[in-house]
Amino acid sequence: MASLAQQFTGLRCSPLSTSRLIQKTSVLSSPKLRKSRFVVSAVAISNAQTKEREKLKQMFEDAYERCRTAPMEGVSFSLEDFHTAIEKYDFNSEIGTTVRGTVFMTDNNGALVDITAKSSAYLPLQEASIHKIRHVEEAGIVPGLTEDFIIIGENESDDSLILSLRLIQYDLAWERCRQLQAEDVIVKGKVVGANKGGVVAVVEGGLRGFVPFSQISSKTSAEELLDKEIPLKFVDVDEEQSRLVLSNRKAMADSQAQLGIGSVVIGTVQSLKPYGAFIDIGGINGLLHVSQISHDRVSDIATVLQPGDTLKVMILSHDRERGRVSLSTKKLEPTPGDMIRNPKLVFEKAEEMAQTFRQRIAQAEAMARADMLRFQPESGLTLSSEGILGPLSSDMPAEGLDLSDASKTEEEED
Repeated sequence: MASLAQQFTGLRCSPLSTSRLIQKTSVLSSPKLRKSRFVVSAVAISNAQTKEREKLKQMFEDAYERCRTAPMEGVSFSLEDFHTAIEKYDFNSEIGTTVRGTVFMTDNNGALVDITAKSSAYLPLQEASIHKIRHVEEAGIVPGLTEDFIIIGENESDDSLILSLRLIQYDLAWERCRQLQAEDVIVKGKVVGANKGGVVAVVEGGLRGFVPFSQISSKTSAEELLDKEIPLKFVDVDEEQSRLVLSNRKAMADSQAQLGIGSVVIGTVQSLKPYGAFIDIGGINGLLHVSQISHDRVSDIATVLQPGDTLKVMILSHDRERGRVSLSTKKLEPTPGDMIRNPKLVFEKAEEMAQTFRQRIAQAEAMARADMLRFQPESGLTLSSEGILGPLSSDMPAEGLDLSDASKTEEEED
Protein backbone atom coordinates (compact mmCIF):
# COMPACT_ATOMS: atom_id res chain seq x y z
CA MET A 1 0.00 0.00 0.00
CA ALA A 2 2.75 2.34 0.86
CA SER A 3 4.46 1.55 -2.36
CA LEU A 4 1.20 2.31 -4.28
CA ALA A 5 0.83 5.66 -2.58
CA GLN A 6 4.38 6.39 -3.35
CA GLN A 7 3.70 5.58 -6.97
CA PHE A 8 0.72 8.00 -7.13
CA THR A 9 2.76 10.57 -5.35
CA GLY A 10 5.41 10.32 -7.94
CA LEU A 11 2.92 11.10 -10.70
CA ARG A 12 2.78 14.81 -11.65
CA CYS A 13 0.48 16.52 -14.14
CA SER A 14 1.89 19.21 -16.23
CA PRO A 15 0.28 22.63 -15.41
CA LEU A 16 -2.01 24.35 -17.89
CA SER A 17 -0.24 26.79 -20.04
CA THR A 18 -1.66 30.33 -19.66
CA SER A 19 -0.14 31.24 -22.96
CA ARG A 20 -2.49 28.79 -24.73
CA LEU A 21 -5.57 30.25 -23.12
CA ILE A 22 -4.45 33.72 -23.99
CA GLN A 23 -3.73 32.60 -27.53
CA LYS A 24 -7.20 31.10 -27.97
CA THR A 25 -8.83 34.14 -26.48
CA SER A 26 -6.80 36.42 -28.66
CA VAL A 27 -7.81 34.46 -31.72
CA LEU A 28 -11.50 34.82 -30.94
CA SER A 29 -11.22 38.51 -30.24
CA SER A 30 -8.85 39.43 -33.01
CA PRO A 31 -9.62 42.54 -35.16
CA LYS A 32 -9.65 40.51 -38.35
CA LEU A 33 -12.46 38.28 -37.10
CA ARG A 34 -14.50 41.27 -35.89
CA LYS A 35 -13.98 43.01 -39.21
CA SER A 36 -15.14 39.99 -41.13
CA ARG A 37 -18.31 39.90 -39.09
CA PHE A 38 -18.96 43.61 -39.71
CA VAL A 39 -18.38 43.14 -43.40
CA VAL A 40 -20.97 40.39 -43.52
CA SER A 41 -23.51 42.55 -41.65
CA ALA A 42 -22.83 45.58 -43.86
CA VAL A 43 -23.26 43.53 -47.00
CA ALA A 44 -26.62 42.26 -45.72
CA ILE A 45 -27.84 45.82 -44.90
CA SER A 46 -26.60 47.14 -48.22
CA ASN A 47 -28.46 44.46 -50.10
CA ALA A 48 -31.73 45.27 -48.21
CA GLN A 49 -31.40 49.01 -48.92
CA THR A 50 -30.67 48.31 -52.54
CA LYS A 51 -33.80 46.21 -52.83
CA GLU A 52 -35.86 48.96 -51.13
CA ARG A 53 -34.42 51.57 -53.48
CA GLU A 54 -35.16 49.42 -56.45
CA LYS A 55 -38.70 48.94 -55.22
CA LEU A 56 -39.24 52.72 -54.75
CA LYS A 57 -37.65 53.42 -58.11
CA GLN A 58 -40.01 51.00 -59.77
CA MET A 59 -43.00 52.62 -57.99
CA PHE A 60 -41.97 56.09 -59.19
CA GLU A 61 -41.44 54.81 -62.71
CA ASP A 62 -44.89 53.18 -62.68
CA ALA A 63 -46.50 56.36 -61.30
CA TYR A 64 -44.75 58.49 -63.93
CA GLU A 65 -45.92 56.17 -66.66
CA ARG A 66 -49.51 56.32 -65.39
CA CYS A 67 -49.40 60.14 -65.23
CA ARG A 68 -48.04 60.23 -68.78
CA THR A 69 -50.40 57.75 -70.34
CA ALA A 70 -53.57 57.86 -68.12
CA PRO A 71 -53.45 60.91 -65.81
CA MET A 72 -57.11 60.63 -64.66
CA GLU A 73 -57.05 56.91 -63.91
CA GLY A 74 -58.21 56.25 -60.35
CA VAL A 75 -59.29 59.88 -59.75
CA SER A 76 -62.80 60.16 -58.21
CA PHE A 77 -63.71 63.45 -59.98
CA SER A 78 -63.22 64.73 -63.50
CA LEU A 79 -61.30 67.71 -64.79
CA GLU A 80 -64.61 69.55 -65.20
CA ASP A 81 -65.37 68.94 -61.53
CA PHE A 82 -62.01 70.39 -60.64
CA HIS A 83 -62.65 73.56 -62.65
CA THR A 84 -66.11 73.86 -61.11
CA ALA A 85 -64.64 73.64 -57.62
CA ILE A 86 -62.13 76.35 -58.47
CA GLU A 87 -64.86 78.62 -59.85
CA LYS A 88 -66.94 78.05 -56.73
CA TYR A 89 -64.23 79.42 -54.50
CA ASP A 90 -62.96 82.01 -56.99
CA PHE A 91 -63.94 85.07 -54.94
CA ASN A 92 -64.49 88.57 -56.34
CA SER A 93 -63.76 91.14 -53.64
CA GLU A 94 -64.27 94.32 -55.65
CA ILE A 95 -66.25 97.13 -54.02
CA GLY A 96 -69.86 97.11 -55.20
CA THR A 97 -69.96 93.35 -55.73
CA THR A 98 -72.97 91.47 -54.36
CA VAL A 99 -72.02 88.36 -52.38
CA ARG A 100 -73.93 85.66 -50.56
CA GLY A 101 -73.05 85.17 -46.92
CA THR A 102 -74.14 83.57 -43.67
CA VAL A 103 -74.05 85.35 -40.32
CA PHE A 104 -72.19 83.27 -37.72
CA MET A 105 -71.67 85.77 -34.87
CA THR A 106 -73.10 89.10 -33.70
CA ASP A 107 -71.93 91.74 -31.24
CA ASN A 108 -72.91 95.24 -30.14
CA ASN A 109 -71.27 96.83 -33.18
CA GLY A 110 -72.38 94.52 -35.97
CA ALA A 111 -72.07 90.96 -37.23
CA LEU A 112 -69.45 88.60 -38.65
CA VAL A 113 -70.41 87.03 -41.96
CA ASP A 114 -68.96 83.99 -43.73
CA ILE A 115 -68.74 84.76 -47.46
CA THR A 116 -66.36 81.84 -48.32
CA ALA A 117 -63.46 84.27 -48.74
CA LYS A 118 -59.96 83.94 -47.27
CA SER A 119 -61.22 85.74 -44.17
CA SER A 120 -64.62 86.55 -42.67
CA ALA A 121 -66.41 89.80 -43.52
CA TYR A 122 -67.96 92.33 -41.16
CA LEU A 123 -71.37 94.00 -41.26
CA PRO A 124 -71.31 97.24 -39.22
CA LEU A 125 -74.40 98.22 -37.24
CA GLN A 126 -75.04 101.34 -39.34
CA GLU A 127 -75.03 99.23 -42.51
CA ALA A 128 -77.35 96.53 -41.17
CA SER A 129 -80.69 98.26 -41.87
CA ILE A 130 -82.29 101.17 -43.68
CA HIS A 131 -83.84 102.09 -40.33
CA LYS A 132 -82.05 103.32 -37.23
CA ILE A 133 -81.46 100.38 -34.89
CA ARG A 134 -79.51 99.83 -31.68
CA HIS A 135 -78.60 96.18 -32.30
CA VAL A 136 -78.45 94.07 -35.45
CA GLU A 137 -80.98 91.62 -33.98
CA GLU A 138 -83.64 94.37 -34.28
CA ALA A 139 -83.27 93.97 -38.06
CA GLY A 140 -83.57 90.17 -37.84
CA ILE A 141 -79.83 89.60 -38.23
CA VAL A 142 -79.00 86.53 -36.15
CA PRO A 143 -76.50 83.65 -36.47
CA GLY A 144 -77.57 81.33 -39.27
CA LEU A 145 -79.17 84.04 -41.43
CA THR A 146 -78.13 83.79 -45.08
CA GLU A 147 -78.50 86.95 -47.15
CA ASP A 148 -77.10 88.92 -50.07
CA PHE A 149 -74.65 91.67 -49.10
CA ILE A 150 -72.79 94.41 -50.96
CA ILE A 151 -69.05 94.89 -50.46
CA ILE A 152 -68.46 98.55 -49.55
CA GLY A 153 -64.87 98.51 -48.32
CA GLU A 154 -61.93 96.70 -46.77
CA ASN A 155 -60.47 96.79 -43.28
CA GLU A 156 -56.77 97.53 -43.74
CA SER A 157 -55.79 96.15 -40.35
CA ASP A 158 -56.77 92.54 -41.10
CA ASP A 159 -57.78 92.62 -44.81
CA SER A 160 -61.37 91.68 -43.93
CA LEU A 161 -64.18 93.00 -46.13
CA ILE A 162 -66.89 95.43 -44.97
CA LEU A 163 -70.45 94.62 -46.03
CA SER A 164 -73.77 96.46 -46.27
CA LEU A 165 -77.41 95.39 -46.21
CA ARG A 166 -78.69 98.98 -46.10
CA LEU A 167 -77.74 99.68 -49.72
CA ILE A 168 -79.61 96.60 -50.93
CA GLN A 169 -82.68 97.65 -48.94
CA TYR A 170 -82.47 101.15 -50.45
CA ASP A 171 -82.41 99.70 -53.96
CA LEU A 172 -85.45 97.54 -53.19
CA ALA A 173 -87.30 100.51 -51.67
CA TRP A 174 -86.71 102.68 -54.74
CA GLU A 175 -87.86 99.85 -56.99
CA ARG A 176 -91.00 99.47 -54.89
CA CYS A 177 -91.74 103.20 -55.12
CA ARG A 178 -91.38 103.13 -58.90
CA GLN A 179 -93.81 100.22 -59.03
CA LEU A 180 -96.35 101.98 -56.80
CA GLN A 181 -96.09 105.14 -58.88
CA ALA A 182 -96.77 103.16 -62.06
CA GLU A 183 -99.80 101.54 -60.41
CA ASP A 184 -100.99 104.93 -59.05
CA VAL A 185 -101.41 103.46 -55.59
CA ILE A 186 -102.17 105.35 -52.38
CA VAL A 187 -99.71 104.69 -49.55
CA LYS A 188 -99.40 105.81 -45.95
CA GLY A 189 -96.53 108.07 -44.94
CA LYS A 190 -95.46 109.24 -41.50
CA VAL A 191 -94.55 112.92 -41.22
CA VAL A 192 -91.15 113.17 -39.49
CA GLY A 193 -90.02 116.70 -40.32
CA ALA A 194 -90.85 120.03 -41.94
CA ASN A 195 -89.27 123.03 -43.61
CA LYS A 196 -90.41 126.25 -45.28
CA GLY A 197 -91.64 124.47 -48.39
CA GLY A 198 -93.44 121.46 -46.95
CA VAL A 199 -93.11 118.35 -44.83
CA VAL A 200 -90.91 115.25 -44.94
CA ALA A 201 -92.65 111.87 -44.79
CA VAL A 202 -91.22 108.37 -44.49
CA VAL A 203 -92.73 105.89 -46.95
CA GLU A 204 -91.99 102.42 -48.35
CA GLY A 205 -89.01 100.75 -46.66
CA GLY A 206 -87.79 103.89 -44.88
CA LEU A 207 -87.33 106.28 -47.82
CA ARG A 208 -87.87 109.96 -47.06
CA GLY A 209 -90.06 111.89 -49.45
CA PHE A 210 -90.99 115.57 -49.71
CA VAL A 211 -94.60 116.77 -49.62
CA PRO A 212 -94.92 120.44 -50.70
CA PHE A 213 -97.50 122.52 -48.84
CA SER A 214 -99.27 122.99 -52.18
CA GLN A 215 -99.81 119.21 -52.24
CA ILE A 216 -101.41 119.00 -48.79
CA SER A 217 -105.20 118.95 -49.02
CA SER A 218 -106.05 120.55 -45.68
CA LYS A 219 -104.87 123.82 -44.16
CA THR A 220 -103.28 121.96 -41.26
CA SER A 221 -99.94 123.38 -40.10
CA ALA A 222 -96.71 121.42 -40.28
CA GLU A 223 -96.54 121.19 -36.49
CA GLU A 224 -99.97 119.55 -36.38
CA LEU A 225 -98.92 116.98 -38.98
CA LEU A 226 -95.75 115.87 -37.17
CA ASP A 227 -95.73 112.16 -36.21
CA LYS A 228 -99.05 111.61 -38.03
CA GLU A 229 -99.70 109.26 -40.93
CA ILE A 230 -101.27 110.78 -44.02
CA PRO A 231 -102.33 109.23 -47.35
CA LEU A 232 -99.92 109.99 -50.20
CA LYS A 233 -99.40 109.34 -53.89
CA PHE A 234 -96.10 109.38 -55.76
CA VAL A 235 -95.46 112.35 -58.03
CA ASP A 236 -91.74 112.08 -58.85
CA VAL A 237 -89.52 109.06 -58.20
CA ASP A 238 -85.90 109.67 -59.29
CA GLU A 239 -83.34 107.41 -57.65
CA GLU A 240 -80.36 108.89 -59.51
CA GLN A 241 -81.13 112.37 -58.20
CA SER A 242 -82.37 111.01 -54.84
CA ARG A 243 -85.61 112.89 -55.41
CA LEU A 244 -88.92 111.60 -54.07
CA VAL A 245 -91.91 113.96 -54.29
CA LEU A 246 -95.30 113.01 -52.85
CA SER A 247 -98.82 114.44 -52.90
CA ASN A 248 -101.45 114.30 -50.19
CA ARG A 249 -103.94 116.25 -52.30
CA LYS A 250 -104.04 113.62 -55.08
CA ALA A 251 -104.40 110.81 -52.55
CA MET A 252 -107.28 112.57 -50.81
CA ALA A 253 -109.02 113.28 -54.11
CA ASP A 254 -108.91 109.59 -55.04
CA SER A 255 -110.06 108.51 -51.59
CA GLN A 256 -112.98 110.91 -51.67
CA ALA A 257 -114.01 109.72 -55.12
CA GLN A 258 -114.40 106.22 -53.69
CA LEU A 259 -116.77 107.32 -50.92
CA GLY A 260 -120.27 106.39 -52.00
CA ILE A 261 -123.39 107.53 -50.23
CA GLY A 262 -124.68 104.67 -48.08
CA SER A 263 -121.34 102.81 -48.04
CA VAL A 264 -119.90 101.51 -44.78
CA VAL A 265 -116.31 102.30 -43.84
CA ILE A 266 -114.13 101.65 -40.80
CA GLY A 267 -112.97 104.76 -38.97
CA THR A 268 -111.08 105.86 -35.88
CA VAL A 269 -112.32 108.49 -33.45
CA GLN A 270 -109.90 111.43 -33.59
CA SER A 271 -111.51 113.98 -31.30
CA LEU A 272 -114.75 114.80 -29.49
CA LYS A 273 -116.70 118.05 -29.67
CA PRO A 274 -119.96 119.10 -27.98
CA TYR A 275 -121.74 118.75 -31.34
CA GLY A 276 -120.22 115.44 -32.43
CA ALA A 277 -117.11 113.37 -33.07
CA PHE A 278 -114.51 113.65 -35.83
CA ILE A 279 -113.76 110.29 -37.39
CA ASP A 280 -110.70 109.47 -39.52
CA ILE A 281 -111.81 107.31 -42.47
CA GLY A 282 -108.68 106.53 -44.46
CA GLY A 283 -107.07 109.94 -44.12
CA ILE A 284 -110.32 111.88 -44.44
CA ASN A 285 -111.97 113.48 -41.43
CA GLY A 286 -115.71 112.99 -41.28
CA LEU A 287 -118.20 114.37 -38.77
CA LEU A 288 -120.42 112.03 -36.80
CA HIS A 289 -122.99 114.48 -35.51
CA VAL A 290 -124.43 113.84 -32.07
CA SER A 291 -127.87 113.40 -33.63
CA GLN A 292 -126.50 110.59 -35.88
CA ILE A 293 -124.89 108.49 -33.15
CA SER A 294 -128.02 106.67 -31.98
CA HIS A 295 -131.81 106.69 -32.20
CA ASP A 296 -131.79 107.25 -28.47
CA ARG A 297 -130.76 110.66 -27.22
CA VAL A 298 -127.06 111.08 -26.42
CA SER A 299 -126.50 113.75 -23.77
CA ASP A 300 -122.75 113.20 -23.38
CA ILE A 301 -120.73 111.89 -26.35
CA ALA A 302 -117.89 110.80 -24.07
CA THR A 303 -120.15 108.12 -22.55
CA VAL A 304 -120.44 106.49 -25.98
CA LEU A 305 -117.18 107.27 -27.81
CA GLN A 306 -113.55 107.88 -26.87
CA PRO A 307 -110.58 109.03 -29.00
CA GLY A 308 -108.90 105.98 -30.52
CA ASP A 309 -112.11 103.91 -30.71
CA THR A 310 -112.58 101.95 -33.93
CA LEU A 311 -116.08 101.81 -35.36
CA LYS A 312 -118.02 101.34 -38.56
CA VAL A 313 -119.89 104.33 -39.94
CA MET A 314 -122.16 104.98 -42.91
CA ILE A 315 -121.51 107.78 -45.39
CA LEU A 316 -124.55 110.07 -45.38
CA SER A 317 -123.22 112.88 -47.56
CA HIS A 318 -119.98 114.05 -49.14
CA ASP A 319 -119.29 117.64 -50.14
CA ARG A 320 -116.16 117.31 -52.29
CA GLU A 321 -115.80 121.02 -52.86
CA ARG A 322 -115.76 121.84 -49.16
CA GLY A 323 -114.14 118.54 -48.18
CA ARG A 324 -116.88 117.64 -45.71
CA VAL A 325 -118.18 114.15 -45.03
CA SER A 326 -121.24 113.43 -42.87
CA LEU A 327 -121.38 110.09 -41.09
CA SER A 328 -123.91 108.04 -39.18
CA THR A 329 -123.99 105.08 -36.83
CA LYS A 330 -127.66 105.54 -36.09
CA LYS A 331 -128.57 104.06 -39.49
CA LEU A 332 -126.60 100.93 -38.60
CA GLU A 333 -128.41 100.10 -35.33
CA PRO A 334 -130.30 96.79 -35.51
CA THR A 335 -132.63 98.19 -32.86
CA PRO A 336 -132.84 101.78 -31.57
CA GLY A 337 -130.28 102.48 -28.84
CA ASP A 338 -127.86 99.64 -29.72
CA MET A 339 -125.03 102.12 -30.26
CA ILE A 340 -125.33 103.05 -26.58
CA ARG A 341 -126.10 99.65 -25.08
CA ASN A 342 -124.34 97.24 -27.45
CA PRO A 343 -121.89 98.95 -29.87
CA LYS A 344 -120.24 95.60 -30.66
CA LEU A 345 -123.49 94.37 -32.22
CA VAL A 346 -123.68 97.53 -34.34
CA PHE A 347 -120.13 96.84 -35.60
CA GLU A 348 -120.97 93.20 -36.47
CA LYS A 349 -124.29 93.99 -38.19
CA ALA A 350 -123.14 97.17 -39.95
CA GLU A 351 -123.02 95.82 -43.53
CA GLU A 352 -126.31 93.98 -43.10
CA MET A 353 -128.10 97.06 -41.78
CA ALA A 354 -126.53 99.24 -44.47
CA GLN A 355 -127.83 96.88 -47.15
CA THR A 356 -131.33 97.11 -45.66
CA PHE A 357 -131.06 100.90 -45.56
CA ARG A 358 -129.95 101.07 -49.19
CA GLN A 359 -132.84 98.85 -50.23
CA ARG A 360 -135.28 101.16 -48.45
CA ILE A 361 -133.72 104.17 -50.14
CA ALA A 362 -133.86 102.49 -53.54
CA GLN A 363 -137.47 101.51 -53.00
CA ALA A 364 -138.38 105.06 -51.94
CA GLU A 365 -136.67 106.45 -55.03
CA ALA A 366 -138.53 103.94 -57.21
CA MET A 367 -141.81 104.93 -55.58
CA ALA A 368 -141.06 108.56 -56.26
CA ARG A 369 -140.28 107.84 -59.90
CA ALA A 370 -143.43 105.74 -60.19
CA ASP A 371 -145.41 108.59 -58.71
CA MET A 372 -144.06 110.83 -61.46
CA LEU A 373 -144.89 108.23 -64.09
CA ARG A 374 -148.50 108.30 -62.90
CA PHE A 375 -148.87 111.39 -64.97
CA GLN A 376 -146.89 109.96 -67.91
CA PRO A 377 -148.51 106.62 -68.89
CA GLU A 378 -147.04 106.93 -72.37
CA SER A 379 -143.66 105.96 -70.94
CA GLY A 380 -144.85 102.36 -70.71
CA LEU A 381 -143.34 101.81 -67.23
CA THR A 382 -144.95 100.99 -63.92
CA LEU A 383 -143.95 99.93 -60.40
CA SER A 384 -144.31 96.34 -59.23
CA SER A 385 -145.52 95.37 -55.77
CA GLU A 386 -141.84 94.87 -54.80
CA GLY A 387 -141.07 98.47 -55.69
CA ILE A 388 -139.28 97.60 -58.95
CA LEU A 389 -139.89 99.56 -62.14
CA GLY A 390 -140.93 97.49 -65.15
CA PRO A 391 -143.05 97.42 -68.33
CA LEU A 392 -146.70 98.40 -67.96
CA SER A 393 -148.76 95.15 -67.65
CA SER A 394 -152.14 94.57 -69.29
CA ASP A 395 -153.95 94.35 -65.95
CA MET A 396 -152.81 97.81 -64.93
CA PRO A 397 -154.84 100.88 -65.90
CA ALA A 398 -153.28 102.96 -68.65
CA GLU A 399 -153.41 106.07 -66.51
CA GLY A 400 -151.12 104.41 -63.95
CA LEU A 401 -151.45 103.40 -60.33
CA ASP A 402 -152.60 105.85 -57.69
CA LEU A 403 -149.97 105.18 -55.01
CA SER A 404 -151.62 107.58 -52.59
CA ASP A 405 -154.72 105.40 -52.52
CA ALA A 406 -152.55 102.32 -52.01
CA SER A 407 -150.75 103.88 -49.09
CA LYS A 408 -154.03 104.87 -47.48
CA THR A 409 -155.33 101.31 -47.86
CA GLU A 410 -152.21 99.92 -46.15
CA GLU A 411 -152.61 102.35 -43.29
CA GLU A 412 -156.26 101.33 -42.85
CA GLU A 413 -155.27 97.64 -42.77
CA ASP A 414 -152.63 98.38 -40.10
